Amino acid sequence: MSSLLDRLKAGIAKTRAGLVDKIEDTLKGRKEIDSDLLDELEYALITADVGVRTVTEILEDVRQRVDRKLIGDATEIKALIRRHLVDVLEATERPIVKPAAPPRVVLIVGVNGAGKTTTIGKLAARLKADGQSVLLCAADTFRAAAIEQLEVWGQRNQIDVIRQQQGSDPSAVVFDALQAAKARAVDVVIVDTAGRLHTKENLMAELEKMRRTTQRVIPDAPHEVLLVMDGTTGQNGLEQARKFTESTGVTGIVLTKLDGTAKGGVVVAIARELNLPIRYIGVGEQIDDLLPFDAEKFVASLFEN
Repeated sequence: MSSLLDRLKAGIAKTRAGLVDKIEDTLKGRKEIDSDLLDELEYALITADVGVRTVTEILEDVRQRVDRKLIGDATEIKALIRRHLVDVLEATERPIVKPAAPPRVVLIVGVNGAGKTTTIGKLAARLKADGQSVLLCAADTFRAAAIEQLEVWGQRNQIDVIRQQQGSDPSAVVFDALQAAKARAVDVVIVDTAGRLHTKENLMAELEKMRRTTQRVIPDAPHEVLLVMDGTTGQNGLEQARKFTESTGVTGIVLTKLDGTAKGGVVVAIARELNLPIRYIGVGEQIDDLLPFDAEKFVASLFEN
């Protein structure tokens, strides 16, 4: 069984090439820390989508340390960048809320195409492997395909799916699922919601209604609202994410398709800009390619050979 670090290294090889290899190339053979070197570093970090705020802070930190003679060698910069990235990611970490009594209710939100239903299937498999009982709720009633896709994942994982007909009231499906979960003493309910563009106000209102429904059945629910984002869209997804956060009280991020992008630095930008923890990252097509996010291990997988 390969370790989490090995899985991460394989999964984010493109980001490593896009970020750390560029940093190493910039620093190679350079001893003096001058403005040219800092400009090249800035370019490497910006093009990896680390985010302007974080890049500005890193460069300011380097300049101050050079001025105070705390570093005098370009080779020390790499360790400095590594530490800063870990600090940014750890600053957004929050413990997962565990309810006093089951079920724990996890609402999954995000636009179509981000990998929402696939993420639910993989997350269900992970929770089941950890010994938890899971129930899936097909509250994306706008598309028949979404209900069918969730049922396929349910069959694959041998997990029940609570569903109604296409066009049903999503909040009614949520109500049924939570009642069923309470009756069966299920540990976790994962709710699939319609992939809605953040500009569609009525759909955002629908999400808020679903939240209220969960609270009627289980007062402290939902315990987690995970926003699924496509890692390949980079920072273009940030504005979209802000809208979701405002409407649905997002508590964490799942970043998918990181194996397909050289801009995995967006993990840092998203955590920083939204001040939300990254809960999971998707690094491949297989059912076990949804990995729990660990800031130290993620950055180590980028920087260690």
